[in-house]
Amino acid sequence: MVKICHLTSAHPPYDIRIFHKECQTLRQLDPELTLIAQNPTDEVIASIQIRAFPPLKKRWQRLTNLKNIYELALQTQAQIYHFHDPDLVLVGLMLKHQGKVVIYDIHEDVPRQTLAKEYIPQLLRPRLANCLEITENFAAKRFDALITATPHIRDRFQKIGGRSIDINNYPILSELYPSKINWLKKKPIVCYIGGISQLRGITEMVEAIGQTNGQLLLAGRFETVQQRQQTMGMSGWSRVQELGYLPREEVAQTLAKSMAGLVVLRPAINYLDALPVKMFEYMAAGIPVIASNFPLWQNIIEGNHCGLCVDPLNPQAIAQAIQWIFDHPREAEQMGQNGRKAVEEKYNWETEAKKLLALYQELLT
Repeated sequence: MVKICHLTSAHPPYDIRIFHKECQTLRQLDPELTLIAQNPTDEVIASIQIRAFPPLKKRWQRLTNLKNIYELALQTQAQIYHFHDPDLVLVGLMLKHQGKVVIYDIHEDVPRQTLAKEYIPQLLRPRLANCLEITENFAAKRFDALITATPHIRDRFQKIGGRSIDINNYPILSELYPSKINWLKKKPIVCYIGGISQLRGITEMVEAIGQTNGQLLLAGRFETVQQRQQTMGMSGWSRVQELGYLPREEVAQTLAKSMAGLVVLRPAINYLDALPVKMFEYMAAGIPVIASNFPLWQNIIEGNHCGLCVDPLNPQAIAQAIQWIFDHPREAEQMGQNGRKAVEEKYNWETEAKKLLALYQELLT
């Protein structure tokens, strides 16, 4: 029987992509699959063996755990090691040196993401991004496979000779369903689900909802306490219901009562070619998407007639799109149905899972 070990230094053990999608899929090959992650103790969750290392609060502290993670990985005596964070590139190279099959799962275009990180001093970002790209490119060509979360990232590594395949972070079909609530009886509500920050459009969303007769359900955590305090001081905050971080069943309930989902991220370089999972979850739940008018996103949203694309820096344009949805419930319902159909046909995890299993089978042979 094949033995598989996943490693993450930054994500919680219940991460949707790592735990619920990839690990659960790969249990078909290894029913006792191991996941090394930050957790208070070792435990077994849904048949996944969690090997724990202590949670750390600071980003820089992750590097102090590399030796611990490497030793835990060797103890599993796995055949395939699949890691999920750029912090773990060195661990991956060390495992490769031990003759193991190693997969690097690249969730983000790290150099471009670094250019947009607000907590890094702006003058340092280009140099740091360049160093990260050189390091990542050097290591990537030495791993057995690279899994990327988007075709755009896949193409970047194929150009340097990496063996890369895109396995997109699309929703699980069985997790989200369109609501049975009569659209004509729905209240004027839109939602946003995910991390909350300036770059993800929180200021524009709050200003926009203040220009409508509706309500914004805000599910997620603010990036900083200061950002939350500033946002709460805006006039549009009176139309916001802050829900905090929600478990998956409550995410489904929030989507069910909403008439649209917002994904109006600002045009940062790392977002232009991203495929945010929230966009496809809105579609899976059968509600229209109000999205930034990036060309890639326009092809998906307008191409499938499942929402509206707007200038994410223009709160008035966002407000007009929200109000249009409120004022046209039948058309909004049809957009939601179109989105669900598109997810059923092409933007679903079930399709991506087949690609993941095929890659593993190829590596094992």
